[in-house]
Amino acid sequence: MKILHTADWHLGKRLDRFSRLEEQILVMNEIVEIADAQNVDLVLVAGDLFDNFNPSVEATELFYKTLKRLSLNGKRPVIAISGNHDSPNLIDAPDPLARECGIVLIGHPKAVVNPFELNGFKITCSVPGFIEIKLKNQEFPVRILHTPYANEIRLKEYFGENKEEDLNQVLAENWQRLADEFCDEAGVNLMMAHLYMNRKGTPLLDEPEGEKPIKIGNADLIFSDSIPPQIQYTALGHLHGFRNIGTAEKPVVYSSSPLCYSFSEAGQTKFVSIIEAQPNQHVSFEKIALQQGKSLVRKTFNNIEHAVEWLNENQNTLVELTLESETFLKAEDRKKIYQAHPGIVHLIPKMKNEEFSENQLRTINLNQDIQALFKDYFKTKNNGQEPNEDLIELFNEIKNL
Repeated sequence: MKILHTADWHLGKRLDRFSRLEEQILVMNEIVEIADAQNVDLVLVAGDLFDNFNPSVEATELFYKTLKRLSLNGKRPVIAISGNHDSPNLIDAPDPLARECGIVLIGHPKAVVNPFELNGFKITCSVPGFIEIKLKNQEFPVRILHTPYANEIRLKEYFGENKEEDLNQVLAENWQRLADEFCDEAGVNLMMAHLYMNRKGTPLLDEPEGEKPIKIGNADLIFSDSIPPQIQYTALGHLHGFRNIGTAEKPVVYSSSPLCYSFSEAGQTKFVSIIEAQPNQHVSFEKIALQQGKSLVRKTFNNIEHAVEWLNENQNTLVELTLESETFLKAEDRKKIYQAHPGIVHLIPKMKNEEFSENQLRTINLNQDIQALFKDYFKTKNNGQEPNEDLIELFNEIKNL
């Protein structure tokens, strides 16, 4: 069977003042087209479906329309869990209606999916944290251990009475109990979770800028060796770059977000993961690059004209632009830059003279006129840089009010 794994859609996401909705419409369409072209049997969406607890009408509409298209009107099951940006109650709320379209929405870690049957598949078993699906075109069932996001305290409340136990132990014991009871070699055994997970003994993985962190110290860090050995593929959400923290034989995969959502992701290619699986065999998977969406670019220039030239040549981007100079940007330079490109998210002036110290202005002649005093004060606060003409004019205008 074939499975498509995607995550971290963050529908409704903005980058500063820039809406990403038009790009999200395009990339959602691309994911649907990949699912159809690859003829996948099952779709997994591993959390952070929306960007906040109260998504806009437009984001909500895009979400349900996309899931309905992915489900082929009930012929193909779509399983989506909540992430740390989602309201679990909101995700759970429309579940009875979603099930009519073959969409299973799971908001809480111990949610129970009531068994149901459609033309393409049926839920044959469901207990807290686990479902089994039988596809009409497959002889074997698919088992899914599912763990939507919850913080450390809530996860321990859900899964363990002993609040002092290590979270890894609490989850590992719960997952292993489910796997031992339901995941034999006669079916395909999967896990999906929205957690901060890493391989033990490896460097910590960075959470993206702008992402609500779920790793507070090491309290919420889950190690991949907590995954039961019966699991053939683990579909993760939360980190926005594609990576396999498992092995080639038993992948543990962050599928990546569909778009670059912060400048810490600048230059990243985004993917979906396509898995081929059968019972009691190692899975194979490939990552398929997504083409839609604007590139996020961080650029640094020390020349206004060079910056404007580059901006004119790279219009279909969102830009964080740093300008290094000997003095502060003039209003006319800022205007020239913003007129050259519609997608400048941040414009960061940077002074080249970083060696200035307040000790260089140990004494200030208080008998100077007020404009000279202002210049000296400005230099003490700005690495020795002189205020430009625009600032002097503004100062004089204020002084004369």
